[in-house]
Amino acid sequence: MSDTPPEPPADFDEMTRDIAEVPAVEVIVTVAVNLMSAAAVKLGLTEEGDKYKDLDEARKLIHALAGLLDGSATEISSFHAAPLRDGLKSLQLAFREASLVPDEPGQGPGEKYTGPVYG
Repeated sequence: MSDTPPEPPADFDEMTRDIAEVPAVEVIVTVAVNLMSAAAVKLGLTEEGDKYKDLDEARKLIHALAGLLDGSATEISSFHAAPLRDGLKSLQLAFREASLVPDEPGQGPGEKYTGPVYG
């Protein structure tokens, strides 16, 4: 076995240049939207319904989204943050509805960052 690291893909330099041109706010928003989409799938909120439903996975994704939004609140404008916070709250409420035994207020996914979420 060799101690040399694997060679990066041939277009690695091009990918680096592309990423370098993207503003940080756009990267943060893109990651947040990806987390929201994945959480919605894991909550069974897509056309496939329960096919991919996994509340344990949804909890992790919602918690990560809340942490990202909390940590980046001062870095992104209200223009970007407001709809993301609304989406987060919708996911938190959907999680509460989908749970057979709902978490106590303040103990649900991401509520460490957002505070208790009530319907």
